[in-house]
Amino acid sequence: MGQGVGADRARENVRAALGVCCSRRGATGIVYKTDALAEKKVRIVAEFPEDTHPRITYPIAVTTHGGASAQQFVDFVRSKPAGEIFKKYGFEPLH
Repeated sequence: MGQGVGADRARENVRAALGVCCSRRGATGIVYKTDALAEKKVRIVAEFPEDTHPRITYPIAVTTHGGASAQQFVDFVRSKPAGEIFKKYGFEPLH
């Protein structure tokens, strides 16, 4: 990420790294693909091969006090319509 204003923060926070890439001409950084796809001011120049890192996942579960509405939300997130929304934003649903 180089040096200067924001560089220290960007080393610890992917969103901050994305912000530095957007605000500095020629800046490069490592961010999640989904974040890069959502930001029009950046372009993806390379990707890490899938076999070089653990799969990135976002677990979801209902807590013991979550109730019926929490379960409905989880059911929706796991549904085919939600999967299409996730795909639109660069995520790969596991189901």
